[in-house]
Amino acid sequence: MGDFSSLDLISDLPQSIIESILTRLPIRDAVRTSVLSSKWRYRWATLTHLVFDEECVTVCNDRALIEHKFINFITRALFLHQGPIHKFQLCTSDLQSCPDIDQWILFLSRKDIKELVLELGESEWIRIPSCLFNCKKLTRLELVRCELDPPPTFKGFLYLKTLNLYQVFGISDAIESLISSCPLLENLSLSYSDSSTLNIRAPNLKYLCLEGEFKDICLENTPLLVSMSAAMYMTEDIAEHMEQSSVCNFIKLLGGVPHLERLIGRIYFTKFLSIGGDPERLAITYSHLKIIELCQVSFEDMKEMLVVLRLITNAQNLKELRISGGSATSNTLAAIEATDLDFWEKEFLSHCLFERLKVVKMTEMSGVRHEMEFIKFLLENSPVLEIMSIMPCPFVTDGRLNMLIELVRFRRASARAEILFMQG
Repeated sequence: MGDFSSLDLISDLPQSIIESILTRLPIRDAVRTSVLSSKWRYRWATLTHLVFDEECVTVCNDRALIEHKFINFITRALFLHQGPIHKFQLCTSDLQSCPDIDQWILFLSRKDIKELVLELGESEWIRIPSCLFNCKKLTRLELVRCELDPPPTFKGFLYLKTLNLYQVFGISDAIESLISSCPLLENLSLSYSDSSTLNIRAPNLKYLCLEGEFKDICLENTPLLVSMSAAMYMTEDIAEHMEQSSVCNFIKLLGGVPHLERLIGRIYFTKFLSIGGDPERLAITYSHLKIIELCQVSFEDMKEMLVVLRLITNAQNLKELRISGGSATSNTLAAIEATDLDFWEKEFLSHCLFERLKVVKMTEMSGVRHEMEFIKFLLENSPVLEIMSIMPCPFVTDGRLNMLIELVRFRRASARAEILFMQG
């Protein structure tokens, strides 16, 4: 038998195995492997993906000491690194102010960086240095709590495909310019809180996520968009500004996205779309749209209800519809009481047929008249419907039995349609 005591199994591992192990370790543990053997020494320094988070240093009660150790750890890791760095990710809330970030990004700009993620948590906002815009080979850029101001000489990220900006402060023109100067951009996420006006021009954009306080937003050139998720926060100033506009928000946001496949509208989305008038005759049909999810729809508001109807009646291939209701107000209730229920016999509804709609899920239903008429409309015009799931609002107690009785009486175009009345 051989003498196993003389074998150094760790050092004798093939280089490919060592690299595979290192890529799966947190950066702190990867650095520690240098003590294993001479073959492992500084082997971590050739890693192309570097992820720094709060686990890089030992936790203690001295926040200043933690920050000092964290900065030194990153600086030393970059100083010792050899070869290209394809991904650099920094996720921490420990850095209160860090001028070293400028030097790190300058270093990365010379390392053919392709993916850069800066997530600084609850720390002070970090002003992004101009050298970031020299990272010409970036394919993904994600910034959280940063100030962004591209230099006048910036001509764009020609290879960028993913851009995520969360709580990033910058003038609208600068953000617009950044987006439009990325010709290959496919994924865009924007989270704003500064009541900005934004025109998005991105001819290759496929996936869009919007969240924030937008005074005005327009998709000017996004013909390939297939998925959109949006949450529009409404302040009194924004609502007043929008009410003064005569331009239809529905057309500005959804008037040029013929390839849309999935639409998720969160808080105030239908309210946003309803401002500026009813798009009576849409010049677009959503023949690819399969899934629609709309939150906090106020059926007491005729404008919001019209938005929902214009949207679904122009989506001939819709398969799944999810809607949650919104709370009523005295103004909208007064408006709906004055509305003739013959509305549901209007011409644009009378010939509508949802030939592929199989699943409808409605939550937070209060049982108001137009809500029930909408459900009736769907049941009567969905020949392949399989499930109609309805969940009342928690505060609707006395009216639940009446809702259920009325639902059972509605005619169904689909013999397979099953109505599920959820108690919640």
